[in-house]
Amino acid sequence: MPAVTVENPLTLPRVSAPADAVARPVLTVTTAPGGFEGEGFPVRRAFAGINYRHLDPFIMMDQMGEVEYAPGEPKGTPWHPHRGFETVTYIIDGTFDHQDSHGGGGTITDGDTQWMTAGSGLLHIEAPPEELVVSGGLFHGLQLWVNLPAEDKMMAPRYQDIRGGSVQLLTSPDGGALLRVIAGELDGHEGPGITHTPITMIHATLAPGAEVTLPWREDFNGLAYVMAGRGSVGAERRPVHLGQTAVFGAGSSLTVRADEKQDSHTPDLEIVLLGGRPIREPMAHYGPFVMNTREELQQAFEDFQKGRLGSIPAVHGMTEGGL
Repeated sequence: MPAVTVENPLTLPRVSAPADAVARPVLTVTTAPGGFEGEGFPVRRAFAGINYRHLDPFIMMDQMGEVEYAPGEPKGTPWHPHRGFETVTYIIDGTFDHQDSHGGGGTITDGDTQWMTAGSGLLHIEAPPEELVVSGGLFHGLQLWVNLPAEDKMMAPRYQDIRGGSVQLLTSPDGGALLRVIAGELDGHEGPGITHTPITMIHATLAPGAEVTLPWREDFNGLAYVMAGRGSVGAERRPVHLGQTAVFGAGSSLTVRADEKQDSHTPDLEIVLLGGRPIREPMAHYGPFVMNTREELQQAFEDFQKGRLGSIPAVHGMTEGGL
């Protein structure tokens, strides 16, 4: 799990919650069920079973892999539509090519993030490059869906390619945690991702036995998803492991700790920390469309069927099926 790292975290700015911060309690811990997405790549549904009032403004998140593909096995998604929200694709290992019907897209690899604001709608494809299909190899990443408020749902589509080298790197006071701020801010340090809905997204790596207590905006919710390893969350040290999501309650700080002993193939605790200001609007969600009303959903389907969300480019760098 290379993502972006540094040899000596103690060279980085250090963050910690103030002594008078109110610790966020852990409300629940859920385990993600497995499934398949696109043309058949394995995913864990990180938010399955969590009440949306705890997730808002986040809609869903899939952990893609971690999987070691044999030659010829890498898979992606076929062309598909989106409207009304943003997709955030974070690649930790491997490579994904993106393309859309508005001419956007690019290639993201170890530690890169692709932030696609679907807005009023577009067609989109994600697939491994041909050389990866031929060679096989390790593939691991996340895709997060972030809702848009009603006033932004029909905005023009937009892409952000966030290179791994541009993320804000921070550490804990003792250097035991490496914090990658992809979007939003942490203790005044801002990540490169530009968001319409105020959120914070952090990939944290904690060495065995390390603990970090971070300041957290009181108007944000708080979520922690374990991508690898085992540890605990909250001041009460609620145990968590690979594939589990912790939901935090109200407060101004949250705590994460890595167990002293990790699995042999997982040297550290790898965890994604998410926070966002809830939109608190009605949500109508079906498939690739996230709107506010059933009528808007019906309109999205009609617009897609009539080709108003764009058309598949006649010439592009990947086949329609992604492979």
